[in-house]
Amino acid sequence: MSRKVILTCAVVGENQYNKAHPNFPITPQQIADSALEAEQAGATAVHLHVRNPKTGDGTRDADLFLDMATRVRDNGVKAIMNVTCGGGGIFRPDPADESRAGPGSDVASAAERVRHIEMIRPEMCSIDVTTQNQLDGEKEYVYLNTQATLRKMAKHFQELGVKPEIEVFAPGDVLLANKMLADGFFDQPPMYQIVMGTSWGLPATTETLLYMRSLLPPEAHWAAFGIARMQMPMVAQSVILGGNVRVGLEDNLYLKRGVFATNGELVARARTIIEFMGFEVATPDEARKMLGLRRH
Repeated sequence: MSRKVILTCAVVGENQYNKAHPNFPITPQQIADSALEAEQAGATAVHLHVRNPKTGDGTRDADLFLDMATRVRDNGVKAIMNVTCGGGGIFRPDPADESRAGPGSDVASAAERVRHIEMIRPEMCSIDVTTQNQLDGEKEYVYLNTQATLRKMAKHFQELGVKPEIEVFAPGDVLLANKMLADGFFDQPPMYQIVMGTSWGLPATTETLLYMRSLLPPEAHWAAFGIARMQMPMVAQSVILGGNVRVGLEDNLYLKRGVFATNGELVARARTIIEFMGFEVATPDEARKMLGLRRH
């Protein structure tokens, strides 16, 4: 029997995007409909953010998250719901005094950062075990996730029965996550997501992925994804090396140069790659069993 591969679709994200895209989901209903499209194309799981319906900007508004999640459920989506917990970690130093937060900063407490998870109770949510210099368009910022905040968030996920997807952006992130796992902040089996291709993060290369994989606990499930044009090459690479995959408009807007994609089209292409390589896409229920998820 061929190995089952979990195929996640990251539906929308929260960073800036090319406003020329004709079908980029913005409103809670559009995001819910795009999640259904991704599932119908073969997605095992959908990774979800929300955006301000009026401006299109990313937001961590808990009521918008609840609205979006309710619409996803009302659409009858059976794919695993994986909701972001990445909001509330943006630090932009004041240009006049780098010791202070400047305009555009959004650094929230652990309690604030998990409030929407309490409201939604999804099966999974992301936790970004990293602190890193990043870019959103031309805006520079520090993505700030302190060890104390991460431990508080992880503990609360356990109390809620929500499985964290552990997003890692650098080798040291894996080591920190491994320590949190050993200290009991993550339940077995852990699920790691290796983020590749951000501006000052991991290069999306085979050598990088091999090294990152070597740091993971032997019992871990893992996935990896590449940004922009490296999305599909990293689908193939991750599958070859024994991992799971992620595609979607959060990470890449195009089918090919100059041709905008939909989430369904990106999922369908990833599914074709997986199947042409002799593997099978896991169904949502198969993935639930693999990951030990609790149904709410």
